[in-house]
Amino acid sequence: MLPEQARVRTRDEHARVGTAGRRTRSGPLVVHSLWTTSGEPPRAGFVVGRRVGKAVVRNRVRRRLREQVRARLDHLPSGTMLVVRALPDAAGASSDRLGRALDDAFARATGPALEGTRQTGRRQREATR
Repeated sequence: MLPEQARVRTRDEHARVGTAGRRTRSGPLVVHSLWTTSGEPPRAGFVVGRRVGKAVVRNRVRRRLREQVRARLDHLPSGTMLVVRALPDAAGASSDRLGRALDDAFARATGPALEGTRQTGRRQREATR
């Protein structure tokens, strides 16, 4: 289980990561990541909606995701805030597949394209010309 100080808990924090952060889809997951200069340890939050399944299934997916993220949190830079959103396919995914999806999403989110702020649409096309 993630320690209390390692969680993105409030609605405002979730919204901040979702709107200002970088979104990466990997298999049955979407990972929103935001890097701050706060120097705090990395923190993570989870969103598992009703489309994933009934409450028992959603809680199982959330527990498995929490454990997979806990094992990887130390490898992220300080000041990192993550929100991991499970898609409906996550209900049938193994823990190994969820871990590989997280590894892939983290690798892409921390890649060289992240230098600076989030770029979308026309600004991104202009930056690559």
